[in-house]
Amino acid sequence: MLARRPRNPLQALQRRTQELKLQVDGLLSESQLKEALEASKRRDIYQRCIQLKQAIDENKDALQKLNKADEPAPIGNYNQKKEDEHSLLDKLTHQLQELAVSINRENITEIGALPEREEDDNSAEEAEEEDDDEEEESEETGDEEETEDEEKQEHESQQQATSKEYIAIGDFTAQQAGDLTFKKGEILLVIEKKPDGWWIAKNTKGNKGLIPRTYLEPYNKEEGQDSSEEGSEEDTEVGDQTAEGAEVKQRTDSHWNAVRKAISEQINTIDVLTTMGAIPSGFRPSMLFQLLEEGNQFQASYFLQPELTPSQLAFRDLMWDAKAGTIKSIPSRVSFILTLWSCKMIPLPGTSIQVLSRHVSLCLFDGNKVLSNIHTVRATWQPKKPKTWTFSPQVTGILPCLLDGDCFIRSNSSSPDLGILFELGISYIRNSTGERGELSCGWVFLKLFDAGGLPIPAKTYELFLNGGTPYEKGVEVDPSVSRKAHGNVFHQMMMMRRQPQLLVKLRSSNRRSRNLLSLLPETLIGSMCSIHLLIFYRQILGDVLLKDRMSMQSADLISNPVLATFPKLLEQPDMMDALRSSWAEKESTLKRSEKRDKEFLKAMFLLVYHNCMVPLLHSTLLPPYRWAEEETEAARWKVITDFLKQNQDGEGGLQALLSPHGVHEPFDISEQTYDFLGELRKNTA
Repeated sequence: MLARRPRNPLQALQRRTQELKLQVDGLLSESQLKEALEASKRRDIYQRCIQLKQAIDENKDALQKLNKADEPAPIGNYNQKKEDEHSLLDKLTHQLQELAVSINRENITEIGALPEREEDDNSAEEAEEEDDDEEEESEETGDEEETEDEEKQEHESQQQATSKEYIAIGDFTAQQAGDLTFKKGEILLVIEKKPDGWWIAKNTKGNKGLIPRTYLEPYNKEEGQDSSEEGSEEDTEVGDQTAEGAEVKQRTDSHWNAVRKAISEQINTIDVLTTMGAIPSGFRPSMLFQLLEEGNQFQASYFLQPELTPSQLAFRDLMWDAKAGTIKSIPSRVSFILTLWSCKMIPLPGTSIQVLSRHVSLCLFDGNKVLSNIHTVRATWQPKKPKTWTFSPQVTGILPCLLDGDCFIRSNSSSPDLGILFELGISYIRNSTGERGELSCGWVFLKLFDAGGLPIPAKTYELFLNGGTPYEKGVEVDPSVSRKAHGNVFHQMMMMRRQPQLLVKLRSSNRRSRNLLSLLPETLIGSMCSIHLLIFYRQILGDVLLKDRMSMQSADLISNPVLATFPKLLEQPDMMDALRSSWAEKESTLKRSEKRDKEFLKAMFLLVYHNCMVPLLHSTLLPPYRWAEEETEAARWKVITDFLKQNQDGEGGLQALLSPHGVHEPFDISEQTYDFLGELRKNTA
């Protein structure tokens, strides 16, 4: 008997989808007589809805993982067929949802009603309060009525205690029912301060309504300073725990104080954007961007430098291997590769701001402070799916390393709460004022060790995002899709699928990548596509500081353009792309025996660097690097590509430096000298 030919993966999924469609159709037909069904039968239909929904989700996940390469034979219109399958599964999901809601309403006394949601957060809260009132009225329990009266009295007393007079600093016209119109200079009594920035106030005529807090200032100026400080404390609450359970201590270190001050200075802008509806209430000024603005202590160039021992007499993570004739490999507690896959359901900002960049910043974090450099990867998105961000793993060729979703992670921290802090961010510009800024669209903390101290498994993680900052608790990115869903299990499942989330994959390194990573500093995060360039730099550091230095006690300036300028290059992704491209071109011309000669490779790398990077880095034609400025990025890349083309034509770096057509910055001794005492990291253990 001939063996049955295996079905194509896509064909198998299509058949499974048809089976699910038949089951959904049968369930819909059966439910047409739901008025005549007993309560137990309705509950049975409801449970089958949930089971079918889970089966459909499994089929969706399997469909998403399918690849054209998985098919044993070519299939025409493969992508279109996948999209058609996905649309059919979405339709089945929608039908099940409508059926479950319908059954739920019929069975309200046993399952519970679904709360209705409005577009506006405040109206949604009012709707929930009305639903709660109806449920309380339907319950004939005297004790609950007494409790309600007590809570009402307590609430009123709290309102009276927090009531305070404010003066309006501008005119405001009610935008919808429930808002309170007022004029500039009018005195208002604030009754309740809501966390979304809309406060309940009363004017001198006794009219009450919602007002935006950004239009108010304390009426008594002397008390105003105190109240503004109290407001900042209310807005930024330091939580006891992060989302993943790591303990968060009260911040006392200086760099967080600086960040907090910078964030507080931007809070008015964020309040205005939130009040206008331009951003969800869970967005905040980017914490990691503020840390990067402080100086170089969170830059990759800082962590790439050798670290001194506590005695300050030797290098802690740069040692010489005399037998191998190169630097020693240094193992670390954490050493793996992380791949950023995608971000889903990220809320869209309003039309009043223009998004310049979507990106994810990540660093090592212990629930209290940042323990590594902050590495940023830019995301791409499609107009058809604006809420989905994607990344480009395994960057090759000239594709920018800024888009590289494959990152290496190294750390030797002994903290039991060590993990990775991810912050999703956008760079924006306000259309009305031209003001630029950086916003956090949510964050998540992934602990790298469990309660027993064992590393978490290498697999794909679906991480739900939190709003606010890592030092706030209980803040949601977008309250309109609250994670604290009301109603039944099916509704909660649907709400969870609408939550903002980040998809990442942890991969344990193989022998080759382990050997490469061990040549890097003990603590560093970076792009996999640039790892060979970082290793060249470390090997040159070893040669200069350990092998060729005349005396280990000498602290003289060292003449070496590569060591002097490479850290500047590292903070300019397009220049790193130029170096990567130039080296790849040079390497492609080498023989196999030359590629195995480490000293020869190092000499060729130095030649490429001197010919390409040294002249280009100090050219006046190259505009200064600016983050998320499209025109500047395009202008810089044109200068870079033109220069690389000239090098391909054989002119070389010396020709570029001596050419009368090339204008360079005035010579500075820092271009040539490496002051290792000034650059080295001091051990803080």
